[in-house]
Amino acid sequence: MVVLRDVLKPNLKVVFCGTAAADRSAQIGAYYAGRGNKFWSILHEIKLTPRQLEPHEFSLLPDYGIGLTDLAKFRHGADALLRASDFDRDRFSAKIEKYAPKVLAFNGKKAAQEFYGRRVNYGRQPDRLGSTGVFVLPSTSGSACRYWDKSCWQQLAKFVKTQ
Repeated sequence: MVVLRDVLKPNLKVVFCGTAAADRSAQIGAYYAGRGNKFWSILHEIKLTPRQLEPHEFSLLPDYGIGLTDLAKFRHGADALLRASDFDRDRFSAKIEKYAPKVLAFNGKKAAQEFYGRRVNYGRQPDRLGSTGVFVLPSTSGSACRYWDKSCWQQLAKFVKTQ
């Protein structure tokens, strides 16, 4: 059973991809619902949304050209608890190619590294997924705050606005 349904439609500006829904998000049925998660505030701060949305408003994101998904759709919890078998790279690739957003933005290195099968750096990636550009961003999770750097998010917003 899917933990959180995808928020996708064709030709979005940007689709954010996390590793898997956190326990709190799975519990209440809303993306990025953890108390310390910066996702909703950074979207507003970098002006991808006109106001700070609340987690329960995640279905409004396509109105702003934004989509959401996770690499592990059938599990939830901390990244450290996920197994390699929880990630379906082929299914994920097909989904991104089908909906063809301008940009795919991994919310955290773990999701990107699981997808690529190798280490990655933050920022815009040299390769594309079909017609989609790719960014790797510092995770907005409260548990990843020691890696937080909003400059990558600002670079993403600047890039998205030029597409």
